[in-house]
Amino acid sequence: MAEEGQVISCHTVESWNEQLQKGIAAKKLIVVDFTASWCPPCKLMSPILSELAKKLPAVIFLKVDVDELQSVAEEWAVEAMPTFVLTKDGKVLERIVGAKKDELQLAVEKHATTVENATTANA
Repeated sequence: MAEEGQVISCHTVESWNEQLQKGIAAKKLIVVDFTASWCPPCKLMSPILSELAKKLPAVIFLKVDVDELQSVAEEWAVEAMPTFVLTKDGKVLERIVGAKKDELQLAVEKHATTVENATTANA
């Protein structure tokens, strides 16, 4: 099990479901990186995702290889790599398709702030 501040790679459907359920139960923002080992733009985005994970430990970052977990990629309607899906409470908040570093950072920071503010307001 990875610690906060890291990107968690899901290699089985079971680990995917477990991580997703943990995020939903904890009411945390989950950022899913649907990637492929043969995809150059995916490799370009990997260190950016790692940096975001370090910067935002309250957010859960998951990585799914679409070739390894085809059923998960199909279930989430992933058609191009990389695809980033931001979700909370089982609902998709935003989808970013392509190696769009700035768009991804802005979306993650926007939704992470919204999540933190909601958590603080409920405390």
